[in-house]
Amino acid sequence: MQTELAKLVTALSELYAREAFLFARDLGERALTHRLAVHLEKQYPGWDVDCDYDRLGERTLRLPHGSIVSTDDHLGKSVYPDIVVHRREIPDNLLAIEVRKAANHQPPEHDRHKLGALTDPHLWFAYGIGVYLVLGRKSVVSDVYVGGVIDGPLSGWFSERLKQAGLGVGQAR
Repeated sequence: MQTELAKLVTALSELYAREAFLFARDLGERALTHRLAVHLEKQYPGWDVDCDYDRLGERTLRLPHGSIVSTDDHLGKSVYPDIVVHRREIPDNLLAIEVRKAANHQPPEHDRHKLGALTDPHLWFAYGIGVYLVLGRKSVVSDVYVGGVIDGPLSGWFSERLKQAGLGVGQAR
């Protein structure tokens, strides 16, 4: 898992180095998410990197009924992760990422519940790793989800790598 997260650190470093315009102009989360996905593609050869992907193989992504996260809309409050690293046809789900701008003052619970659900090992489509990212103008705050919950040691490791890259300020919790 550390190897996969190290690739994300590299992509984030590239995002901040090459996309300073987006941060300086305070562009929206979707613009940042798209550009991060572009940088992720370079780090994950052989994998598909998609934004707002709503399928698992031929099936539409759905969570069990009664879940706190909606599964049936296209209005931005859905289960669809901001970015996924996966193999579309198998499905083989490696990484789900939720991105927020630091200036977003909406409560983060929706994104946190989504990552918990997406990494829940009891669901057939579970992603191996989920990452919650809060992108500031010059820094990143993060948490790492494994097995449906925040993984404290892995979150700490990831946060330390971000700091070493000149991006980290700590964990999101």
